[in-house]
Amino acid sequence: MGEMLSVKNINVYYGSIHAIKDVSFHVNEGEIVTLIGANGAGKTTTMHAISGLLKLQSGEIDYCAQTISKMEAHKIIRLGLAQVPEGRRVFSGLTVQQNLQMGAYTRRDGKEAIQNDFDMVFDLLPRLKVSSRCWPWAGPLCASRRCCCWTSRPWVCLRCWSRRSSRSSVRSTATA
Repeated sequence: MGEMLSVKNINVYYGSIHAIKDVSFHVNEGEIVTLIGANGAGKTTTMHAISGLLKLQSGEIDYCAQTISKMEAHKIIRLGLAQVPEGRRVFSGLTVQQNLQMGAYTRRDGKEAIQNDFDMVFDLLPRLKVSSRCWPWAGPLCASRRCCCWTSRPWVCLRCWSRRSSRSSVRSTATA
């Protein structure tokens, strides 16, 4: 399995504050990597830098052998790299289906491919499918179903997320 994401010696500043210093790690195909650290350690800042929401002062980020260090966030998403923000946020005024459609907003591979991925999400999370039929609005869903809805948007965005590998390994990377 090859390297999908490579983060090399990235540095991010908020004004004069050096928020993350020389952070490096990589994620291989089929692997799940976690960033673990105390509050203020730079986990969110690292994710925002990878997603293109924050500019790097220095360092390099590659995704699928393409440098994304200076790429705009919407272009990074089109490459198939997105993050699930914390907080279990859903668009409460939208239906479950509409929340999932928000994840497919940047896709250009046709309605059939997107519908196939909706079907895949509902196969993986059958209670979410039941919720979408019985209780159409996402706002009043119970916490576990809101979580399913919230985490499913990037799955639809990242069209091939589960097809790359049938097994995943887990490795933790600590940020001090």
